[in-house]
Amino acid sequence: MKIVQINTVCGTGSTGKIVADLHHISMQMRFKSIVAYGRRSAPDNIQSFKIGNTLDFGCHILVNFFLGKSGFGSRHTTKRFLKWLDEIKPDILHLHNIHGFYIHVGMLFEYIKAQNIPVVWTLHDCWPMTGQCAHFDHAGCDKWQSACNHCPIYRSDYPYSLFRDNSSQNYILKREAFTGVKNMTIVTPSNWLADIVKKSYLQEYPIKVIPNGINLELFRPGISENTTHKIILGVANVWSSCKGLDFFLQLSTMLDTSYHIVLIGLSKKQQFQILSKYGSRITAITRTSDQAELVSWYQRAYVYVNPTLEDNFPTTNLEALACGKPVITFNTGGSPECITRRCGIVVEKGNVTKLKEAILSLESNTEITSSACRERALEFNRDICFQSYIKIYENIL
Repeated sequence: MKIVQINTVCGTGSTGKIVADLHHISMQMRFKSIVAYGRRSAPDNIQSFKIGNTLDFGCHILVNFFLGKSGFGSRHTTKRFLKWLDEIKPDILHLHNIHGFYIHVGMLFEYIKAQNIPVVWTLHDCWPMTGQCAHFDHAGCDKWQSACNHCPIYRSDYPYSLFRDNSSQNYILKREAFTGVKNMTIVTPSNWLADIVKKSYLQEYPIKVIPNGINLELFRPGISENTTHKIILGVANVWSSCKGLDFFLQLSTMLDTSYHIVLIGLSKKQQFQILSKYGSRITAITRTSDQAELVSWYQRAYVYVNPTLEDNFPTTNLEALACGKPVITFNTGGSPECITRRCGIVVEKGNVTKLKEAILSLESNTEITSSACRERALEFNRDICFQSYIKIYENIL
């Protein structure tokens, strides 16, 4: 069996790590696996094909900035990629994030339908079902259920279109492209996103829920350290107001000096701004690819806080639990789905006062324990989760 996965990145970021892990497990099952990706670089131990390049990436961004056509640029590189697919002749195409300014989704799906290639599509956000955005939860918009138009966040949320709202036309083009595939299975990491799919034009396809799995040998409890402060940890690939950065800044002034916030994944500009104003209360760390360093921070943390305003099924929640740390998160999207009363607290979305109260309540909460957190994380063993993908591959063929 020959499988080609397609994603924006390979080996980096949350989706890129999922793609790489699935590649390795597929190879262990003696399948032929190749990853096609659009940006950055891929690990040397993964057979891969880079679809885009820096020039094409820039041109696609400009197409979106001026015309609002995210996903409908990159014609030349897509043509080259499809020629490569003709040579590879995969038995299954496994799609992940096909947005990210590197491929023409209309051309890709025309090819899929013409060649009648079986498809597995793991949705990591809501972009496939909307005319513009990757997440609409924060905006409280439900136009995607019928027809997108007059997008309220086309200038403010990824993929940003600065000069034109093309959500109405994009919605029509995406619905035409993504429907009518003879053999496609939709996979979502959360029940929340599965329910969204069932209300969208993708409802014609079978839907499977497979949680994001994690490496439980890497993410594990460490030796307890005596620290001066109770560390409140926050981790993001890209920090924005939707990821809850502002709530951490507010918390830093609401909690006493026995607590200290550590944020990982900041840009250098954000790091400078935070250190300049909140340096005594917040440790600001830029994005790291060092997994051992990340694990070390999880292990030192008192609690992991995820005040996201829009999310699917955050892998960081699982990583924290696997290291024996409780998770506090807003009731947002699929973020609460891994939380039980023995391993964390779910609070009202956007309520920073409730967030503070939840942090303080851990001091007297005897039900939440490190062992319970680890026990919950064991249910998301990546090997078990990814075996579900292998079963889907086998059933499709």
